[in-house]
Amino acid sequence: MKAEDLKLVVKEKYGAIAGQSSLLKQQQGCCGTSGCCGELEFSMIGDEYTSVAGYNPDADLGLGCGLPTEFAGIKPGDNVLDLGSGAGNDCFIARTIVGETGKVTGLDFTEEMIRKAQQNLSKTSFKNIEFIQGDIEEMPLPDNSFDVVISNCVLNLVPDKQKAFSEIFRVLKPGGHFCISDVVTSGTLPEGLKEAAEMYTGCVSGATEKQEYLKIIKKQGFSHVEIHKEKPIVIPEKVLAGYLNESELNQFKNAGAGIYSITLTAKK
Repeated sequence: MKAEDLKLVVKEKYGAIAGQSSLLKQQQGCCGTSGCCGELEFSMIGDEYTSVAGYNPDADLGLGCGLPTEFAGIKPGDNVLDLGSGAGNDCFIARTIVGETGKVTGLDFTEEMIRKAQQNLSKTSFKNIEFIQGDIEEMPLPDNSFDVVISNCVLNLVPDKQKAFSEIFRVLKPGGHFCISDVVTSGTLPEGLKEAAEMYTGCVSGATEKQEYLKIIKKQGFSHVEIHKEKPIVIPEKVLAGYLNESELNQFKNAGAGIYSITLTAKK
């Protein structure tokens, strides 16, 4: 699929997810019900949010693959940008840290998600959170504006990773940094998985091989790249069987290829 077609798939799927307020409350993962993602029914995540200060259950759709604010080093007064902010959960957590003197901006590609985030914001007294619709590859944001950029299971959905990290570099202040939770691969995934549009909302087929992912980050000028968390993601065999024939499935299981969620930081 062309990049624009993939973006359309992501926009349609996440727009549908935004309309389901109870989605993934019991089963966390990048997708968990047949109502939003066809036959893709598996849980990928696992990081627990409920004890985190600022956690907003209404804003948690279970779409992340980590807890980026845990390692983001956000300080009171910081200007923070959340990429792929969804219903706003990480933004509300970041706002609790930056306090009254800071600011949090959420950027999301999907109009329905922006509306949902704004609805959640209207239930709070926060005056320094803003939600903006936009493309991570072409952010409608000024240069050198943010102290910290965070993102949770979103960059893997962006077709042009180099452009995305170039944009992150551009909007960060000199000396600023990012903390991103994302999905990467190790080894080669079968073509059946990589090309399946449904898997994009499972945060898998858009994932980049880990070493290539790190190479892209460094190529954009970032330094002090550090992985803080890494854990394997196991896709149930019944899900794999929907995308691979028996021969491909056996080859995948025996190839040593893997899918991982990672949380990493890097500095401008």
